[in-house]
Amino acid sequence: MTAALPAALAQCERATRTLIARLAEAVVDPARPGRPSTSMLHGRGEEAFVLARLVADVQAAEILLQTAESLAEDAPQRRLARYAAAQVVRQFEAQLVVHGATWCDGAPVRLELSDDQRQALHEASDAAAVAALSPWLLEGGASAAASYQLSEDHEDIRVLFRDFADGQVAPLAEHIHRHDALIPEELIAAYGELGALGITIPPRYGGQFIDHRSMALATEELSRASLGAGGSVITRPEIASKALLKGGTEAQKKHWLPRIASGAEIVSIAVTEPNAGSDVASLRVQATPTEGGWLLNGEKTWCTFAGRASVMLVLARTGTPEDKAKGLTLFLVPKPATKAPDDDHAFQHEDGQGGVISGRAIPTVGYRGMHSFTVFFERWFVAADHQVGELGQGFALQMAGFAGGRIQTAARAVGVMEAALRSAVSYALERQVFGKALATLPLVRRKLVDMAARVALNRQMTYAVCDEMDEGGGHMEASLVKLLACRDAETVTREAMQLHGGMGYSEEYDVSRYWQDARVLSIFEGAEEVLAILVITRTLLRDHLAQQG
Repeated sequence: MTAALPAALAQCERATRTLIARLAEAVVDPARPGRPSTSMLHGRGEEAFVLARLVADVQAAEILLQTAESLAEDAPQRRLARYAAAQVVRQFEAQLVVHGATWCDGAPVRLELSDDQRQALHEASDAAAVAALSPWLLEGGASAAASYQLSEDHEDIRVLFRDFADGQVAPLAEHIHRHDALIPEELIAAYGELGALGITIPPRYGGQFIDHRSMALATEELSRASLGAGGSVITRPEIASKALLKGGTEAQKKHWLPRIASGAEIVSIAVTEPNAGSDVASLRVQATPTEGGWLLNGEKTWCTFAGRASVMLVLARTGTPEDKAKGLTLFLVPKPATKAPDDDHAFQHEDGQGGVISGRAIPTVGYRGMHSFTVFFERWFVAADHQVGELGQGFALQMAGFAGGRIQTAARAVGVMEAALRSAVSYALERQVFGKALATLPLVRRKLVDMAARVALNRQMTYAVCDEMDEGGGHMEASLVKLLACRDAETVTREAMQLHGGMGYSEEYDVSRYWQDARVLSIFEGAEEVLAILVITRTLLRDHLAQQG
């Protein structure tokens, strides 16, 4: 039976190739053979969305199984990997029943699982499997869904950020969330001293970058303590540094990167506009040439940390609307910082040359600690040497930053899931129902193991993609794991909240915060619909059509 489960997953992978081929044939552009038509792909949006999720699930299960393969057959981590893989195959088959029967109006797509494969699925995920996993999970201690095969150096990094998260972030997390407060200056300074703000910046520019897995470990541990005041604090420096490293001049790198790494400069990212969210090519904020630089005019929204920020990375139009993405340029835009405990929900500053920048915080249901602002530029002056990259290169530079942001967001989602799982395990052990601990009930145990399986799938895929990114690849895979982890974070936090019953809906337990925070993950760094259809599936279709010649 050892090979039966991987063989069942291999069948799922073959089925995804069939689904890709069918969809590619259905949406190939008549005017450009070998290329998918975007409008036709939108017409098949439901199939495209399902396909992206199926591909992500199968890849995650294959990675997890392979990672656990070297462990002893009865090791709990290996049992959990087999459980997770079995559940992926079962869910894959269920999706084919719903969607595969009429996929692109063709013949049904089905798995042809052998008796041995079905027996392997049953043994890996039946009640006995849950019973075998439950004691290990319930006694998990420091980690409810353990990592697999971390090096000694990576474990040291995880412990460093775990201790910081538990000691300095977690005690502030609930207060920040309940009072919609800004991260205190003392914590920002501590992030700088720890090196968290420079974890994606090379040492030659004052940073502490080692590899992408180290970044993911730091993000995960900080997000476990708080999404808004923890893991997300290092996202904006990461996006800005990636853009600078790719397109900035040497002088810009030497000036800005050490200051970002130390926390001397706090960054906000200004891309989204009220009428241009995921459609970045339709941005309208205008940069007009003037003596010595540029004048910015227009409105940006969802600019996280914009009040506290001392510099904003702004994507603005330097060409005409007809130029679309080719008419966008990236700018570093300095501004005065509004620090706590001043009025941190609104700001307005003048540049001394007739220009004004102002902002107001957007009330949100969660993800608190930095505030997300709508920002208005009125003839705000930006010096010529603050342009990043060549004219018209802004879109490409911004997308390079977002690729790193997506893998970091997957790590953030894993951290939130881990926090929710730990809370659920702890509460299930404490809560008495009908004279027994909640954790003794078979359904509760099944739920907890399901949650641990999703954490393990996403964690190991995140680490694997980080390793690919170290080799210069992994951008497509970063989108896949971002899609997977962010939706799974909603499911895991929802189940944790459910297991808390009425107390989960109260604000007496942290679990309600995890659920509120998790909801934003599928929206930012690429809304899941756009990510699934226009990034993941379109890329899969392009690759398939290119191979067909």
